[in-house]
Amino acid sequence: MIPLSRLLVAILIPAIAACATVPRGASVPVEVGIIAINDFHGALEPPKQAVPTILHGTRRVEPRPGDAQLDQSERVVAVPAGGAAWLASAIDSVRSKYANHVTVSAGDLVGASQLASSLYLDEPAIGVMNRIGLDFNAVGNHEFDRGAAELKRLVAGGCQPLAARQPCQLEKWAGARFPFLAANSIRPDGSTLFPATGMKTFGSGRRKVTIGFIGATLRETSDLTAKENLQGVTFADEADTINAAIPGLKARGADAIVVLIHQGGRTDTKVAPDPSACAGFTGAIRSILDRLSTEVDVVVSGHTHWAYVCDYATLNPAKPFLLTSAGVFGELVTDIDLKFDPVTRRVISKSARNVIVQSPGYSNARGDLVLVPEFPQFAPRSDIAAYVARYVAASKDFIERPVGKLGGLVERPGGDASNKGGSLGNLVADAQLAATRSAGAQIALMNVFGLRAPSQIAPAADGGVTFGQVYAVQPFANDLVTQTPDRG
Repeated sequence: MIPLSRLLVAILIPAIAACATVPRGASVPVEVGIIAINDFHGALEPPKQAVPTILHGTRRVEPRPGDAQLDQSERVVAVPAGGAAWLASAIDSVRSKYANHVTVSAGDLVGASQLASSLYLDEPAIGVMNRIGLDFNAVGNHEFDRGAAELKRLVAGGCQPLAARQPCQLEKWAGARFPFLAANSIRPDGSTLFPATGMKTFGSGRRKVTIGFIGATLRETSDLTAKENLQGVTFADEADTINAAIPGLKARGADAIVVLIHQGGRTDTKVAPDPSACAGFTGAIRSILDRLSTEVDVVVSGHTHWAYVCDYATLNPAKPFLLTSAGVFGELVTDIDLKFDPVTRRVISKSARNVIVQSPGYSNARGDLVLVPEFPQFAPRSDIAAYVARYVAASKDFIERPVGKLGGLVERPGGDASNKGGSLGNLVADAQLAATRSAGAQIALMNVFGLRAPSQIAPAADGGVTFGQVYAVQPFANDLVTQTPDRG
Protein backbone atom coordinates (compact mmCIF):
# COMPACT_ATOMS: atom_id res chain seq x y z
CA MET A 1 0.00 0.00 0.00
CA ILE A 2 1.43 3.46 -1.06
CA PRO A 3 1.39 6.11 1.69
CA LEU A 4 -0.85 9.09 0.93
CA SER A 5 2.07 11.55 1.28
CA ARG A 6 4.11 9.76 -1.40
CA LEU A 7 1.07 9.63 -3.69
CA LEU A 8 0.51 13.41 -3.39
CA VAL A 9 4.18 14.08 -4.16
CA ALA A 10 3.99 11.85 -7.24
CA ILE A 11 1.00 13.84 -8.49
CA LEU A 12 2.11 17.38 -7.58
CA ILE A 13 5.75 17.38 -8.72
CA PRO A 14 4.98 16.77 -12.44
CA ALA A 15 2.21 19.37 -12.28
CA ILE A 16 4.54 21.93 -10.71
CA ALA A 17 7.19 21.17 -13.34
CA ALA A 18 4.64 21.65 -16.11
CA CYS A 19 3.62 25.03 -14.71
CA ALA A 20 7.27 26.06 -14.55
CA THR A 21 7.94 25.24 -18.20
CA VAL A 22 4.64 26.52 -19.70
CA PRO A 23 3.87 30.03 -18.46
CA ARG A 24 0.29 30.82 -17.63
CA GLY A 25 -1.58 31.88 -20.78
CA ALA A 26 1.26 30.78 -23.08
CA SER A 27 -1.04 28.55 -25.10
CA VAL A 28 -3.66 31.28 -25.66
CA PRO A 29 -3.45 32.46 -29.30
CA VAL A 30 -1.96 35.86 -30.02
CA GLU A 31 -4.56 37.95 -31.91
CA VAL A 32 -3.71 40.74 -34.35
CA GLY A 33 -6.26 42.93 -36.13
CA ILE A 34 -5.46 44.31 -39.58
CA ILE A 35 -7.65 47.24 -40.56
CA ALA A 36 -7.55 47.71 -44.33
CA ILE A 37 -8.77 50.23 -46.89
CA ASN A 38 -8.06 50.90 -50.56
CA ASP A 39 -8.85 53.44 -53.28
CA PHE A 40 -9.60 56.33 -50.93
CA HIS A 41 -9.04 58.82 -53.79
CA GLY A 42 -8.98 61.87 -51.53
CA ALA A 43 -12.65 61.41 -50.56
CA LEU A 44 -12.63 64.02 -47.80
CA GLU A 45 -16.41 64.49 -47.78
CA PRO A 46 -19.13 61.84 -48.03
CA PRO A 47 -19.24 60.96 -51.76
CA LYS A 48 -23.04 60.71 -51.81
CA GLN A 49 -22.90 57.08 -52.78
CA ALA A 50 -24.34 53.99 -51.13
CA VAL A 51 -23.17 50.45 -50.50
CA PRO A 52 -25.75 47.87 -51.64
CA THR A 53 -25.93 44.92 -49.30
CA ILE A 54 -28.21 42.21 -47.95
CA LEU A 55 -30.25 42.99 -44.86
CA HIS A 56 -30.96 39.78 -42.99
CA GLY A 57 -33.93 39.12 -40.75
CA THR A 58 -36.43 41.50 -42.35
CA ARG A 59 -39.28 39.85 -44.22
CA ARG A 60 -39.96 41.24 -47.68
CA VAL A 61 -43.49 42.22 -48.64
CA GLU A 62 -42.97 41.29 -52.28
CA PRO A 63 -40.02 40.25 -54.48
CA ARG A 64 -37.81 42.99 -55.88
CA PRO A 65 -35.72 42.95 -59.08
CA GLY A 66 -32.52 41.01 -58.49
CA ASP A 67 -33.84 39.34 -55.33
CA ALA A 68 -34.34 35.91 -56.89
CA GLN A 69 -31.59 34.29 -54.82
CA LEU A 70 -32.71 35.79 -51.51
CA ASP A 71 -34.91 33.94 -49.09
CA GLN A 72 -38.00 35.44 -47.51
CA SER A 73 -36.09 36.87 -44.54
CA GLU A 74 -33.67 38.95 -46.67
CA ARG A 75 -33.76 42.06 -48.83
CA VAL A 76 -31.26 44.38 -50.50
CA VAL A 77 -30.73 47.83 -49.01
CA ALA A 78 -28.53 50.78 -49.98
CA VAL A 79 -26.47 52.17 -47.09
CA PRO A 80 -25.12 55.75 -47.44
CA ALA A 81 -21.41 55.60 -46.74
CA GLY A 82 -18.06 57.39 -46.78
CA GLY A 83 -16.47 60.63 -45.68
CA ALA A 84 -13.09 60.97 -43.95
CA ALA A 85 -14.44 61.90 -40.50
CA TRP A 86 -16.81 58.91 -40.50
CA LEU A 87 -14.08 56.64 -41.85
CA ALA A 88 -11.85 57.65 -38.94
CA SER A 89 -14.55 56.70 -36.43
CA ALA A 90 -15.18 53.36 -38.16
CA ILE A 91 -11.46 52.54 -38.07
CA ASP A 92 -11.31 53.50 -34.39
CA SER A 93 -14.27 51.21 -33.73
CA VAL A 94 -12.60 48.23 -35.38
CA ARG A 95 -9.28 48.94 -33.65
CA SER A 96 -10.98 48.91 -30.27
CA LYS A 97 -11.53 45.17 -30.65
CA TYR A 98 -7.82 44.42 -30.71
CA ALA A 99 -4.95 44.90 -28.28
CA ASN A 100 -2.65 44.44 -31.31
CA HIS A 101 -3.57 46.17 -34.56
CA VAL A 102 -2.15 47.67 -37.76
CA THR A 103 -3.87 49.88 -40.36
CA VAL A 104 -3.00 49.52 -44.05
CA SER A 105 -4.00 50.71 -47.52
CA ALA A 106 -3.71 48.99 -50.91
CA GLY A 107 -3.11 52.10 -52.99
CA ASP A 108 -4.78 55.05 -54.70
CA LEU A 109 -5.00 57.07 -51.52
CA VAL A 110 -4.63 60.08 -53.81
CA GLY A 111 -5.38 61.00 -57.41
CA ALA A 112 -8.79 61.30 -59.10
CA SER A 113 -9.73 63.00 -55.83
CA GLN A 114 -12.50 65.27 -54.66
CA LEU A 115 -11.87 68.89 -55.59
CA ALA A 116 -11.12 70.01 -52.01
CA SER A 117 -8.21 67.56 -51.98
CA SER A 118 -7.09 67.85 -55.59
CA LEU A 119 -6.82 71.66 -55.55
CA TYR A 120 -4.21 71.28 -52.82
CA LEU A 121 -2.21 68.49 -54.49
CA ASP A 122 -3.84 65.88 -52.20
CA GLU A 123 -1.98 67.16 -49.17
CA PRO A 124 -5.24 67.02 -47.15
CA ALA A 125 -5.82 63.37 -48.18
CA ILE A 126 -2.46 62.43 -46.67
CA GLY A 127 -3.14 64.77 -43.75
CA VAL A 128 -6.32 62.83 -43.01
CA MET A 129 -4.44 59.53 -43.08
CA ASN A 130 -1.75 60.94 -40.77
CA ARG A 131 -4.48 61.76 -38.26
CA ILE A 132 -6.23 58.41 -38.71
CA GLY A 133 -2.95 56.64 -38.03
CA LEU A 134 -2.28 54.70 -41.23
CA ASP A 135 0.76 52.41 -40.92
CA PHE A 136 1.48 51.42 -44.56
CA ASN A 137 0.23 52.30 -48.04
CA ALA A 138 1.08 50.42 -51.22
CA VAL A 139 1.61 52.70 -54.20
CA GLY A 140 -1.25 52.59 -56.73
CA ASN A 141 -1.43 53.84 -60.31
CA HIS A 142 -3.15 57.12 -59.37
CA GLU A 143 -0.33 58.03 -57.01
CA PHE A 144 1.58 58.85 -60.23
CA ASP A 145 -1.05 61.27 -61.64
CA ARG A 146 1.15 64.31 -61.01
CA GLY A 147 4.46 62.56 -61.62
CA ALA A 148 6.96 60.57 -59.59
CA ALA A 149 8.84 63.66 -58.36
CA GLU A 150 5.66 65.28 -56.99
CA LEU A 151 4.72 61.97 -55.35
CA LYS A 152 8.09 61.90 -53.61
CA ARG A 153 7.49 65.46 -52.36
CA LEU A 154 4.00 64.57 -51.13
CA VAL A 155 5.43 61.67 -49.12
CA ALA A 156 8.62 63.34 -47.86
CA GLY A 157 7.24 66.84 -47.34
CA GLY A 158 8.39 70.23 -48.56
CA CYS A 159 7.04 73.08 -50.68
CA GLN A 160 9.02 72.77 -53.92
CA PRO A 161 6.69 73.38 -56.90
CA LEU A 162 6.67 70.22 -59.03
CA ALA A 163 3.11 70.20 -60.39
CA ALA A 164 0.62 72.53 -62.05
CA ARG A 165 -0.55 73.97 -58.72
CA GLN A 166 1.36 75.50 -55.85
CA PRO A 167 2.00 73.25 -52.82
CA CYS A 168 1.67 74.31 -49.17
CA GLN A 169 -1.22 76.71 -49.77
CA LEU A 170 -2.95 76.05 -46.43
CA GLU A 171 -0.22 74.44 -44.36
CA LYS A 172 3.53 73.97 -44.44
CA TRP A 173 3.57 70.44 -45.78
CA ALA A 174 5.50 67.99 -43.56
CA GLY A 175 4.75 64.82 -45.53
CA ALA A 176 3.30 61.42 -44.69
CA ARG A 177 3.86 59.94 -41.25
CA PHE A 178 3.68 56.44 -42.69
CA PRO A 179 5.74 54.65 -45.36
CA PHE A 180 4.64 54.07 -48.94
CA LEU A 181 5.65 50.61 -50.19
CA ALA A 182 6.59 50.04 -53.84
CA ALA A 183 8.31 46.69 -54.33
CA ASN A 184 7.84 46.53 -58.11
CA SER A 185 8.20 50.25 -58.92
CA ILE A 186 11.76 50.33 -60.24
CA ARG A 187 13.89 53.41 -60.86
CA PRO A 188 16.51 53.60 -63.63
CA ASP A 189 19.31 52.67 -61.21
CA GLY A 190 17.50 49.47 -60.21
CA SER A 191 16.35 50.69 -56.79
CA THR A 192 12.70 50.87 -55.77
CA LEU A 193 10.90 54.22 -55.77
CA PHE A 194 9.93 53.65 -52.13
CA PRO A 195 10.79 50.78 -49.74
CA ALA A 196 9.60 47.39 -50.97
CA THR A 197 8.60 46.03 -47.58
CA GLY A 198 7.78 46.94 -44.00
CA MET A 199 7.45 45.09 -40.71
CA LYS A 200 5.49 45.50 -37.50
CA THR A 201 5.99 43.59 -34.26
CA PHE A 202 3.40 42.99 -31.54
CA GLY A 203 3.85 41.78 -27.96
CA SER A 204 7.06 40.68 -26.32
CA GLY A 205 8.88 37.62 -25.08
CA ARG A 206 7.26 34.33 -25.94
CA ARG A 207 4.12 36.08 -27.17
CA LYS A 208 5.89 38.31 -29.68
CA VAL A 209 4.76 38.04 -33.30
CA THR A 210 5.95 39.96 -36.35
CA ILE A 211 4.10 40.63 -39.60
CA GLY A 212 5.93 41.46 -42.81
CA PHE A 213 4.22 43.65 -45.45
CA ILE A 214 4.97 43.81 -49.17
CA GLY A 215 3.55 46.62 -51.31
CA ALA A 216 3.06 46.39 -55.08
CA THR A 217 1.09 48.12 -57.80
CA LEU A 218 -0.29 46.68 -61.00
CA ARG A 219 2.26 46.15 -63.74
CA GLU A 220 0.00 47.99 -66.21
CA THR A 221 0.51 51.31 -64.39
CA SER A 222 2.75 52.43 -67.24
CA ASP A 223 -0.28 52.09 -69.55
CA LEU A 224 -2.58 54.02 -67.19
CA THR A 225 -0.62 57.22 -66.72
CA ALA A 226 1.29 59.58 -69.00
CA LYS A 227 4.85 58.45 -69.65
CA GLU A 228 6.24 61.82 -68.57
CA ASN A 229 4.75 61.21 -65.11
CA LEU A 230 6.92 58.15 -64.54
CA GLN A 231 10.35 59.71 -65.14
CA GLY A 232 11.93 56.38 -65.97
CA VAL A 233 10.06 54.33 -63.36
CA THR A 234 9.11 50.87 -64.66
CA PHE A 235 6.96 48.16 -63.13
CA ALA A 236 8.17 44.59 -62.64
CA ASP A 237 6.05 41.45 -62.58
CA GLU A 238 3.90 41.50 -59.44
CA ALA A 239 4.09 37.81 -58.45
CA ASP A 240 7.82 37.47 -59.14
CA THR A 241 8.55 40.61 -57.12
CA ILE A 242 6.40 39.58 -54.16
CA ASN A 243 7.84 36.05 -54.05
CA ALA A 244 11.40 37.42 -54.18
CA ALA A 245 10.73 39.69 -51.19
CA ILE A 246 9.43 36.94 -48.88
CA PRO A 247 12.74 35.25 -47.92
CA GLY A 248 14.19 38.56 -46.76
CA LEU A 249 11.18 39.23 -44.54
CA LYS A 250 11.34 35.71 -43.12
CA ALA A 251 15.05 36.12 -42.41
CA ARG A 252 14.27 39.29 -40.48
CA GLY A 253 11.77 37.43 -38.31
CA ALA A 254 8.40 37.78 -40.06
CA ASP A 255 5.93 35.21 -38.73
CA ALA A 256 3.27 36.11 -41.32
CA ILE A 257 3.29 37.73 -44.76
CA VAL A 258 0.67 40.29 -45.83
CA VAL A 259 0.64 41.56 -49.41
CA LEU A 260 -0.78 45.01 -50.20
CA ILE A 261 -1.36 45.05 -53.95
CA HIS A 262 -3.09 47.60 -56.14
CA GLN A 263 -4.80 45.11 -58.41
CA GLY A 264 -8.10 43.35 -57.94
CA GLY A 265 -11.15 41.54 -59.21
CA ARG A 266 -14.93 41.51 -59.08
CA THR A 267 -17.67 39.25 -57.83
CA ASP A 268 -20.75 38.15 -59.77
CA THR A 269 -23.23 41.02 -60.02
CA LYS A 270 -26.08 38.58 -60.66
CA VAL A 271 -25.74 37.27 -57.12
CA ALA A 272 -27.33 39.34 -54.36
CA PRO A 273 -24.80 41.97 -53.17
CA ASP A 274 -22.71 41.24 -50.10
CA PRO A 275 -19.46 43.20 -49.58
CA SER A 276 -18.05 40.32 -47.52
CA ALA A 277 -18.74 37.57 -50.08
CA CYS A 278 -16.80 36.12 -53.02
CA ALA A 279 -19.35 34.61 -55.42
CA GLY A 280 -18.09 34.16 -58.99
CA PHE A 281 -14.80 35.96 -58.38
CA THR A 282 -12.90 36.95 -61.53
CA GLY A 283 -10.33 39.54 -62.51
CA ALA A 284 -6.76 40.30 -63.52
CA ILE A 285 -5.48 39.65 -60.01
CA ARG A 286 -6.19 35.92 -60.26
CA SER A 287 -3.26 35.21 -62.57
CA ILE A 288 -1.03 36.95 -60.00
CA LEU A 289 -2.49 35.17 -56.98
CA ASP A 290 -2.16 31.75 -58.58
CA ARG A 291 1.61 32.29 -58.79
CA LEU A 292 2.18 33.58 -55.25
CA SER A 293 4.18 31.66 -52.69
CA THR A 294 2.26 29.61 -50.15
CA GLU A 295 4.11 31.65 -47.49
CA VAL A 296 1.58 34.45 -48.10
CA ASP A 297 -1.15 34.63 -45.46
CA VAL A 298 -3.27 37.63 -46.50
CA VAL A 299 -3.65 39.68 -49.69
CA VAL A 300 -5.23 43.13 -49.39
CA SER A 301 -6.19 44.28 -52.89
CA GLY A 302 -7.76 47.24 -54.69
CA HIS A 303 -7.98 49.06 -58.05
CA THR A 304 -11.35 47.67 -59.22
CA HIS A 305 -13.35 49.59 -56.59
CA TRP A 306 -15.07 46.31 -55.68
CA ALA A 307 -15.68 44.94 -52.19
CA TYR A 308 -15.11 41.25 -51.38
CA VAL A 309 -13.71 38.79 -48.86
CA CYS A 310 -12.43 35.51 -50.32
CA ASP A 311 -11.03 32.34 -48.85
CA TYR A 312 -8.81 31.88 -51.88
CA ALA A 313 -8.40 28.17 -51.18
CA THR A 314 -11.96 27.73 -52.48
CA LEU A 315 -10.74 29.09 -55.83
CA ASN A 316 -7.29 27.48 -55.79
CA PRO A 317 -6.72 24.84 -53.07
CA ALA A 318 -2.96 25.26 -53.44
CA LYS A 319 -3.17 28.89 -52.31
CA PRO A 320 -4.82 29.02 -48.87
CA PHE A 321 -4.61 32.73 -48.20
CA LEU A 322 -7.25 35.34 -47.40
CA LEU A 323 -8.08 37.91 -50.11
CA THR A 324 -9.88 41.17 -49.33
CA SER A 325 -10.90 44.52 -50.81
CA ALA A 326 -12.82 47.43 -49.25
CA GLY A 327 -14.41 48.96 -52.32
CA VAL A 328 -13.76 52.67 -52.85
CA PHE A 329 -13.88 56.21 -51.36
CA GLY A 330 -13.63 55.03 -47.75
CA GLU A 331 -17.13 53.55 -47.89
CA LEU A 332 -15.96 50.32 -46.23
CA VAL A 333 -13.26 49.16 -43.83
CA THR A 334 -11.99 45.58 -43.84
CA ASP A 335 -11.68 44.00 -40.39
CA ILE A 336 -9.09 41.19 -40.67
CA ASP A 337 -8.51 38.93 -37.66
CA LEU A 338 -5.31 36.83 -37.47
CA LYS A 339 -4.59 34.42 -34.64
CA PHE A 340 -1.10 33.04 -34.02
CA ASP A 341 0.06 29.98 -32.09
CA PRO A 342 2.46 31.54 -29.53
CA VAL A 343 4.70 28.45 -29.55
CA THR A 344 5.15 27.97 -33.31
CA ARG A 345 4.30 31.60 -34.17
CA ARG A 346 2.30 30.37 -37.14
CA VAL A 347 -1.06 31.73 -38.22
CA ILE A 348 -3.68 29.26 -36.99
CA SER A 349 -6.82 31.13 -38.10
CA LYS A 350 -7.73 34.08 -40.28
CA SER A 351 -11.05 35.71 -41.02
CA ALA A 352 -12.34 39.01 -42.39
CA ARG A 353 -15.46 41.05 -42.95
CA ASN A 354 -16.18 44.40 -44.57
CA VAL A 355 -17.71 47.03 -42.28
CA ILE A 356 -19.87 49.67 -43.98
CA VAL A 357 -18.85 53.21 -42.99
CA GLN A 358 -22.41 54.46 -42.67
CA SER A 359 -22.58 58.25 -42.87
CA PRO A 360 -25.46 60.77 -43.21
CA GLY A 361 -28.24 60.14 -45.69
CA TYR A 362 -28.59 62.41 -48.69
CA SER A 363 -30.92 63.39 -51.50
CA ASN A 364 -30.36 63.18 -55.21
CA ALA A 365 -32.46 63.30 -58.36
CA ARG A 366 -33.74 59.81 -57.57
CA GLY A 367 -35.02 60.71 -54.13
CA ASP A 368 -33.89 60.44 -50.52
CA LEU A 369 -31.41 57.88 -49.23
CA VAL A 370 -31.87 57.45 -45.49
CA LEU A 371 -29.85 55.80 -42.75
CA VAL A 372 -30.32 52.05 -42.28
CA PRO A 373 -30.61 51.51 -38.51
CA GLU A 374 -29.73 47.82 -38.71
CA PHE A 375 -26.10 48.80 -39.54
CA PRO A 376 -23.70 50.70 -37.26
CA GLN A 377 -23.99 54.49 -37.49
CA PHE A 378 -20.69 56.29 -36.99
CA ALA A 379 -20.30 59.81 -35.66
CA PRO A 380 -17.80 62.02 -37.49
CA ARG A 381 -14.50 62.27 -35.61
CA SER A 382 -14.20 65.91 -34.60
CA ASP A 383 -10.51 66.49 -35.38
CA ILE A 384 -10.85 65.03 -38.88
CA ALA A 385 -14.09 66.94 -39.49
CA ALA A 386 -12.43 70.24 -38.54
CA TYR A 387 -9.39 69.53 -40.73
CA VAL A 388 -11.55 68.65 -43.74
CA ALA A 389 -13.80 71.68 -43.20
CA ARG A 390 -10.79 73.97 -43.51
CA TYR A 391 -9.97 72.66 -46.99
CA VAL A 392 -13.60 72.54 -48.11
CA ALA A 393 -14.09 76.18 -47.10
CA ALA A 394 -10.97 77.20 -49.02
CA SER A 395 -12.32 75.39 -52.10
CA LYS A 396 -15.82 76.88 -51.97
CA ASP A 397 -15.38 79.39 -54.79
CA PHE A 398 -14.13 76.66 -57.14
CA ILE A 399 -16.82 74.17 -56.13
CA GLU A 400 -19.75 76.57 -56.46
CA ARG A 401 -18.66 78.39 -59.64
CA PRO A 402 -21.42 78.12 -62.31
CA VAL A 403 -20.23 76.59 -65.60
CA GLY A 404 -23.41 76.01 -67.61
CA LYS A 405 -26.95 74.68 -67.68
CA LEU A 406 -28.61 71.31 -68.31
CA GLY A 407 -32.19 70.51 -69.27
CA GLY A 408 -32.36 67.58 -66.84
CA LEU A 409 -30.56 64.79 -65.02
CA VAL A 410 -27.70 62.99 -66.78
CA GLU A 411 -26.37 59.79 -65.23
CA ARG A 412 -24.46 56.58 -65.65
CA PRO A 413 -26.93 53.73 -65.01
CA GLY A 414 -25.75 51.35 -62.32
CA GLY A 415 -23.18 53.76 -60.93
CA ASP A 416 -19.60 52.66 -60.34
CA ALA A 417 -20.46 49.00 -60.98
CA SER A 418 -21.84 49.60 -64.45
CA ASN A 419 -20.19 49.04 -67.82
CA LYS A 420 -22.58 51.53 -69.47
CA GLY A 421 -21.97 55.23 -69.90
CA GLY A 422 -25.59 56.29 -70.29
CA SER A 423 -26.51 59.93 -70.81
CA LEU A 424 -23.58 61.02 -68.63
CA GLY A 425 -21.06 59.24 -70.84
CA ASN A 426 -22.70 60.73 -73.92
CA LEU A 427 -22.50 64.22 -72.43
CA VAL A 428 -18.78 63.85 -71.71
CA ALA A 429 -18.11 62.50 -75.21
CA ASP A 430 -20.12 65.35 -76.74
CA ALA A 431 -18.09 67.88 -74.74
CA GLN A 432 -14.85 66.27 -75.92
CA LEU A 433 -16.03 66.40 -79.52
CA ALA A 434 -17.02 70.06 -79.23
CA ALA A 435 -13.59 70.89 -77.79
CA THR A 436 -11.69 69.16 -80.61
CA ARG A 437 -13.75 69.95 -83.71
CA SER A 438 -11.33 72.73 -84.59
CA ALA A 439 -8.60 70.05 -84.74
CA GLY A 440 -10.70 68.05 -87.21
CA ALA A 441 -12.33 65.58 -84.81
CA GLN A 442 -15.47 63.84 -86.10
CA ILE A 443 -16.17 61.40 -83.27
CA ALA A 444 -15.21 61.26 -79.58
CA LEU A 445 -14.74 58.21 -77.35
CA MET A 446 -15.17 58.07 -73.58
CA ASN A 447 -13.88 55.33 -71.27
CA VAL A 448 -16.88 54.44 -69.10
CA PHE A 449 -14.67 53.70 -66.08
CA GLY A 450 -13.39 57.27 -66.25
CA LEU A 451 -16.79 58.46 -65.01
CA ARG A 452 -16.51 58.87 -61.26
CA ALA A 453 -18.64 59.71 -58.22
CA PRO A 454 -21.47 60.45 -58.01
CA SER A 455 -22.03 59.05 -61.54
CA GLN A 456 -24.61 61.75 -62.30
CA ILE A 457 -25.06 65.48 -62.75
CA ALA A 458 -28.35 66.83 -61.37
CA PRO A 459 -28.87 70.47 -62.31
CA ALA A 460 -30.40 73.02 -59.95
CA ALA A 461 -33.99 74.16 -60.35
CA ASP A 462 -32.88 76.78 -62.89
CA GLY A 463 -30.79 74.18 -64.76
CA GLY A 464 -27.51 75.47 -63.35
CA VAL A 465 -24.45 73.20 -63.08
CA THR A 466 -21.34 73.99 -61.02
CA PHE A 467 -17.67 73.31 -61.59
CA GLY A 468 -17.71 71.08 -58.51
CA GLN A 469 -20.35 68.82 -60.07
CA VAL A 470 -18.47 68.55 -63.34
CA TYR A 471 -15.15 67.92 -61.59
CA ALA A 472 -16.64 65.14 -59.43
CA VAL A 473 -17.51 63.24 -62.61
CA GLN A 474 -14.12 63.85 -64.29
CA PRO A 475 -11.49 64.37 -61.55
CA PHE A 476 -8.50 63.95 -63.84
CA ALA A 477 -6.00 66.22 -65.56
CA ASN A 478 -6.73 64.49 -68.85
CA ASP A 479 -5.46 65.75 -72.21
CA LEU A 480 -7.64 65.44 -75.27
CA VAL A 481 -5.88 63.80 -78.21
CA THR A 482 -7.04 63.62 -81.83
CA GLN A 483 -5.99 60.71 -84.02
CA THR A 484 -6.33 59.97 -87.70
CA PRO A 485 -7.06 56.32 -88.57
CA ASP A 486 -4.58 54.46 -90.75
CA ARG A 487 -6.33 54.06 -94.07
CA GLY A 488 -3.64 51.75 -95.39
